[in-house]
Amino acid sequence: MAATSLKEEIRPFASDRGTLQTAATTVRMPNTGFSDDPRQSPNDGIGACGWILVVLSYILVGLTVPFSLCLCIKVVQEYERAVILRLGRIIPGGAKGPGLFFILPCVDTIIKVDLRTATFNVPPQEVLTRDSVTVSVDAVVYSRVFNPVISVTNVKNTQYATQLLAQTSLRNILGTKSLQEILTDREAIAASMQSHLDEGTDPWGVKVERVEM
Repeated sequence: MAATSLKEEIRPFASDRGTLQTAATTVRMPNTGFSDDPRQSPNDGIGACGWILVVLSYILVGLTVPFSLCLCIKVVQEYERAVILRLGRIIPGGAKGPGLFFILPCVDTIIKVDLRTATFNVPPQEVLTRDSVTVSVDAVVYSRVFNPVISVTNVKNTQYATQLLAQTSLRNILGTKSLQEILTDREAIAASMQSHLDEGTDPWGVKVERVEM
């Protein structure tokens, strides 16, 4: 009887443990506040005061036509994407463009993001190599924005942030190499730096395409 009771008490515990293990493996994505559902209205979640401001903006635009069209119509080029914020919230649907877009003055803010590949020079970095030799090395980095929404919301200046990260990565990688390796394995070091930079800039919506030393 005692053994039977002990087994009956253990079974629920084992079942609960399985439930805990199942729950532990469940991955919950963080709520970023963005939605790609095209059926969602741009005015969802702005509140009563927000609705009042939107209505007043429409009235103001209607009363000042055609002069207001100069402020309301924006052109997004083929190589650009526009992130539109209404009262500080990103309009659902992600980045817009290319083409003509209508925005409400005093309510909407448009941020244009250039998708073309940009280059910048990494200033010469004084590095102490593994064999205690001081060298000065510079580099050229080619990068582009692949996610305009993330690049706007996650970092203030993508190119400046990427440049600072490139300087740090260059010093860290060269510090693990000898002078002979730096002179003979420049392509491998550049590829390693490109991979390291690409991983670091991915949360910023930036793709590092190439690094030259």
